[in-house]
Amino acid sequence: MHDPDYAIETRQLSYSYGKHRGIDAVDLTVAKGEVFGFLGPNGAGKTTTLRLLLDVIRPKTGTASIFGYDCQKEGIAARQHVGYLPGELALPGNMRGRSYLNMLDAIRGKADADYRRQLYGRLDLDISRRIREYSRGNKQKLGLIAAMMHKPDVLILDEPTSGLDPLVQQTVLDLVRETREEGRTVFFSSHNLPEVQAVCDRAGIIRNGRLVAVESVNELLHRSFHRIRLWVREPIPNETLLIEGVKVLDSAENRYTVEISQNLDQFMWAVAGKGIIDIETLDLSLEEVFLAYYGKGADNHV
Repeated sequence: MHDPDYAIETRQLSYSYGKHRGIDAVDLTVAKGEVFGFLGPNGAGKTTTLRLLLDVIRPKTGTASIFGYDCQKEGIAARQHVGYLPGELALPGNMRGRSYLNMLDAIRGKADADYRRQLYGRLDLDISRRIREYSRGNKQKLGLIAAMMHKPDVLILDEPTSGLDPLVQQTVLDLVRETREEGRTVFFSSHNLPEVQAVCDRAGIIRNGRLVAVESVNELLHRSFHRIRLWVREPIPNETLLIEGVKVLDSAENRYTVEISQNLDQFMWAVAGKGIIDIETLDLSLEEVFLAYYGKGADNHV
């Protein structure tokens, strides 16, 4: 039995594509009213997870739920709570934008007409044109409006700013923040790390189909490693800096920039005798933290 107090919950959720790995034993909870960032490079398992939540594909093992409804056994009830933007949009080219949205209105029966009109203006989309005449960016705008216009309880977005110009990207991020302010939930799958850092409360990092970290964005930024710049009166001998978990990024005269993943106390004792003049803690971006988790040379996966 899944907990209805969670907007999204998965337990040991797994799926494989033959010889290629999809996702493996993913345990995840997303609280009501939060923006959750789902991070990973293309092919890490993000889209596979979303397809399992929407019952587009069925898990090999494990379960998934939305507001306590099993995504496979109670899929219709679960999807009634969801607005979804897929990573690859398939749109009917012969229809006009307005007709397409009207069709979705008729199916769902609960769009917010005023909000729908606001979205046209804020995303700057001409809905009178045929979809086949749209640029890639305008197709993305139409998909966003289709996902958002009925104000779903859970908004699932797969690479939502792909193909959009920078100003429209900022508008999309504003809409995500407003969704949270209204108490609704956003599951934000992306490899655009600065965007996730800008809007998400928590983030999960998926690597080779496995979740390797789930943290608040602030914790993820501050608990992983430190980057420090310090000035000393005397040069620090190279052998003094041969400490496990300490990497010298830059040195010039008596200034050193180091990255420390462990043994911070040992490092500080080692350099204290050189007469520390000043010390500065440097900010880390979420991208740098992600690369520290993900690294290079990952196995092939889907």
